[in-house]
Amino acid sequence: MVKSLLVSWWNRLPWVGGKLRVVHIVTAADEIPDRLPPKGAVLVGSMERPTWVAFDCPCADRHRVMLNLDSRRRPTWKMQSSNPLSLHPSIDEFRDLKRCHYFIRGGKVQWVPDKRRLAVL
Repeated sequence: MVKSLLVSWWNRLPWVGGKLRVVHIVTAADEIPDRLPPKGAVLVGSMERPTWVAFDCPCADRHRVMLNLDSRRRPTWKMQSSNPLSLHPSIDEFRDLKRCHYFIRGGKVQWVPDKRRLAVL
């Protein structure tokens, strides 16, 4: 009983346990909700023709990430699956002197080590 309560609590934490997945589909980017559930992403367009995917970054700041899925515009990401979410290539953002660089594969975040930071240490 205690173990199941602990696992349940752990899985509710953002980006821990569970898998990132598309939880909502909207027709336009301005319809994306301000608040998203933990491990939840929103698809703009349709499953057959998605144009954007939005989710909160797994970093401590939890800033909003919007990735273009429309191959007619650059840069472009490909959604390989929606549940669990898999995107290609990696997401690499610079914000306020911070870098967020990771892959989303099978709904899991795989961080890429920052070699520049390691070289300074």
